[in-house]
Order: sequence, then structure tokens, then C-alpha cells
Amino acid sequence: MMISKVILQSYAMLGQSPSEILGKTNDAICSSNQVDMFVTVWIGILEISTGLITAANAGHEYPALMQDGKFSLLRDKHGLVLGGMEGIIYTDYEIKLAPGDKLFLYTDGIPEASDADYNMFGTDGMLDALNKDVSSSPREILNHVQGAVENFVNGAEQFDDMTMLCLEYTGITDR
Repeated sequence: MMISKVILQSYAMLGQSPSEILGKTNDAICSSNQVDMFVTVWIGILEISTGLITAANAGHEYPALMQDGKFSLLRDKHGLVLGGMEGIIYTDYEIKLAPGDKLFLYTDGIPEASDADYNMFGTDGMLDALNKDVSSSPREILNHVQGAVENFVNGAEQFDDMTMLCLEYTGITDR
């Protein structure tokens, strides 16, 4: 994971598109991947002045987007995971954010969180938590999701990381 992060960051600093960053990172990981490990990545570049995100997905979970007052999954086009096979071509797509829109990104540990009977929290549980109060701040939304997962698993041991990010696009404001 750490090596993937460093490689991604290095290519991102060259000012390339998300699909180019993923492609070059994938090839670099594949060239020295003797243990056949892989990583999923969603990468987006936000143009703050316009609200336009250019993004690409390498096998990562679908982002959740709050537009028009409700979070829903953005069923974007997935490419293969990084480290899966050399020479993969990834595809960019665009998301247009308006002031007040929110974007929620997460690892699979959120929907795959399980209770003692191995029932999964699921994307429906996650969307319910996200939509609990869409007017909440990004920090509060993260707290809603974390609390809903903790209530669902009810102390059952988890076997995957649970990482989340939520951002709200506010547009350009005069200062």
C-alpha cells in the first residue's frame, strides 16, 4: 500500500490525467509484483474554480454523490485493480459539482462490515447513514456513517480497514 501511494503521488505531481496516473502506477507495480498483491484506487482531480472533477477508478468502490438533496452511488466505469495485469488502459470521466454537493469515498471495509452472524452492513446501510441528514457537515456525515457501522456490528471483530472521506463543494467565495 505504501509503495502504491508513493508511486501514485509521484505521477500525480507530473500533472497527468487520472487515467494516465493509474496506468503508469499500474505498470510500475506490475513490474516488481512477485507476490501478486493488488490495490484498488479511485482518483479525482477537482478544479476548484468550476467544480469539475476528472476521475478514474481502478477497481475501487463506487463513490457516493449527494446532488439534489440525496446521496446515491455513482456507478462509474471501473478499470482493473492496480497490480492485476500490466498494460491496462484506464478511462477518465467527469463529475460536475454545484455548490452544496458532497462526495463520499470509502474503502470496502464500510459496506463489508459484518455483525456476529456475518451479515454485512452493505451499501444500502451506508446510503441510509449518508442520507440521515444530508445538510450535515462532511465531518458529521462521517460520524453518522461510523456510528451506523458501529451500531450494526455491535462489537463484532472486523477484518478490514474502514477509511472514509467526505467533501463538500462550496464553490468560489470572495474573501
